[in-house]
Amino acid sequence: MKFIVIGITDNPKPFLPPEVMEIIQSGKVFSGGKRHHEIVAELLPADAQWIDITVPLDSVFEQYQIVNRQSIIVFASGDPLFFGFANTIKRKLPEAEIAVYPAFNSLQMLAHRLMMPYHDMRIVSLTGRPWPEFDKALIEHSEKIGILTDREHTPAAIAQRMHDYGYTYYNMSVGEHLGNPSLEKVTTLSLEEAATTEFTMPNCVILASSLLPLPSPFGIPDSEFTLLDGREKMITKMPIRLLTLQALELPKHRVFWDIGFCTGSVSIEARLQFPHLHIESFEIRPECESIIKENARKFGAPGINIHIGDFLETDITTLPRPDAVFIGGHGGNLKEIMAKILTVLDDDGIIVMNSVKAPKVLTDSHQLWDAACQELRLHQAPPIRIVIDEHHPIEILRCKR
Repeated sequence: MKFIVIGITDNPKPFLPPEVMEIIQSGKVFSGGKRHHEIVAELLPADAQWIDITVPLDSVFEQYQIVNRQSIIVFASGDPLFFGFANTIKRKLPEAEIAVYPAFNSLQMLAHRLMMPYHDMRIVSLTGRPWPEFDKALIEHSEKIGILTDREHTPAAIAQRMHDYGYTYYNMSVGEHLGNPSLEKVTTLSLEEAATTEFTMPNCVILASSLLPLPSPFGIPDSEFTLLDGREKMITKMPIRLLTLQALELPKHRVFWDIGFCTGSVSIEARLQFPHLHIESFEIRPECESIIKENARKFGAPGINIHIGDFLETDITTLPRPDAVFIGGHGGNLKEIMAKILTVLDDDGIIVMNSVKAPKVLTDSHQLWDAACQELRLHQAPPIRIVIDEHHPIEILRCKR
């Protein structure tokens, strides 16, 4: 199959090069979104066949297969290779022949209107996508972020999320209907203003700041966390927390589960130190939900997915498979928890737990760990033994399949 993908802007009377006009005039089968059809309808031959691009896309590609002996001319927004439909064609039909005639994409046009150099701009698409890549850009304190929006991830929703997690040192510029001479509008405003402003679609956003804060500390002081009932013992101490993250080998892993998060200190530290991670956090105590949310907002750690309830009764089959798991609490059900983890753990995944060597305890958690690993046939790494101040020794335990 052959596709010719032509990029256009929102201009209702687009200017296209003579070469592109010749392609259109000799074409038979055309495709694009409804808005694209409205823009180019007058340019199409009288006998043109039009295929609407709508979801589900599988039905669109089924229609393409019916006419596969003819070239299909597709109209797309901006640069079709910039989060555009040409990428979809390459993914769905990797053997297809594709020619692209790009226009400026919306973020390029917004930067032009602002007279803003954009070679150093970090690009995030929220069009039909969730928040993680945007959250990662914030955590990494990107100075300039260009964002493609949709009807859910609006400029107001973006501004509110940034405000909730303390990323308030950016200004937001919003471009609406870029390329349309009668509807185009560019507005620069504060996040507080943007959070209460409605913008027409289509639009895109550029965030910019010259006053970025210092990078997040390598290790958040324990005293800065909101605690469960103010109990200092109900938090993984900062040095232990950092060694635990090291034991989890998080730089090379993608999905991290924190079971028994309590204050959320391990999840939050992991989120800030390794923002590429997808994090799922579990806790049986309902009162801990507000605590982890408060701490996540305080330290600017969006994107931690929270699950409240008994882990052994939680449906985990729909969650991303973990390749790193920390067990912060087990309630005496360590073997059962580990067995459940193994039903979804990646083949190269790792499980880590901390054991306190307290006196007057008949069966400590290290013994439970050894018994569980032996029964479940898990390979244990040598434990790491740590003593901090006057606290009891702590052992960091690790195992793999």
